[in-house]
Amino acid sequence: MTTIELKSFLDYKTDLYNRREFISDDPVSVPHRFQKKEDIEISGFLTAVISWGQRKTIIRNARKWMALMEDSPYDFVMNSSADDQKPLFSFVHRTFNGEDCLYFMHSLRCLYQRFGNLEKAFSHPAGDNDLHMGRILSRLKQRFFESPHLPRTAKHLPDPVRGSAAKRMNMFLRWMVRSDDRGVDFGLWKQIRPDQLCCPLDVHSGNIARKLGLLTRKYDDWNAVEELTRALRCMDPADPVRYDFALFGIGMYENP
Repeated sequence: MTTIELKSFLDYKTDLYNRREFISDDPVSVPHRFQKKEDIEISGFLTAVISWGQRKTIIRNARKWMALMEDSPYDFVMNSSADDQKPLFSFVHRTFNGEDCLYFMHSLRCLYQRFGNLEKAFSHPAGDNDLHMGRILSRLKQRFFESPHLPRTAKHLPDPVRGSAAKRMNMFLRWMVRSDDRGVDFGLWKQIRPDQLCCPLDVHSGNIARKLGLLTRKYDDWNAVEELTRALRCMDPADPVRYDFALFGIGMYENP
């Protein structure tokens, strides 16, 4: 395929899969249950944190987590007492357990008290020279784990500086930052621009990207994320991560 043919192909597949009809079977359906900005970003963040494994299980457990928070995630994070939080200790998603859950509640409250909202916790300071996604995510992890915590809990947030592809956090940032007329992504955050996002990368999207000639690196690490995103920026400098819909959709629904 020529570059022009590849762009045309990816544009077609992006149009096919960037549709509201696919929301119900995707983890993004969980934050779509809310209207308030803070509820959307908290439910989206927590859903992204546990987004590994089967999608049905992810969605079911994310909804269970929201129910344990009385389906008012922001109010629960900011105002729940120790007694209110006791049911969270029973929460489990694969290796993410109740102790992790309780720490995440504590750390989110600290971030909101310090920054006022989750967007600033990710992006502050927000000068253009500081908006390298790897540094943003690494700094977010440092901020998130400033309080005493179990070592095992820290593994649930990625650190690109150490090579992590950070697929789930890049997916969350896509949800929060991108905006179009399709109604899948929210476009709630403005301090990070769509052209600064990095493409979510896992084994499935990586395999598709390699078959299409968008990625040569063999390992699904942060270097591969940057290589793939550079290739996508050549086709859409303003919104490269919209092609995540194409790569994911092909891998999920077409199994080439």
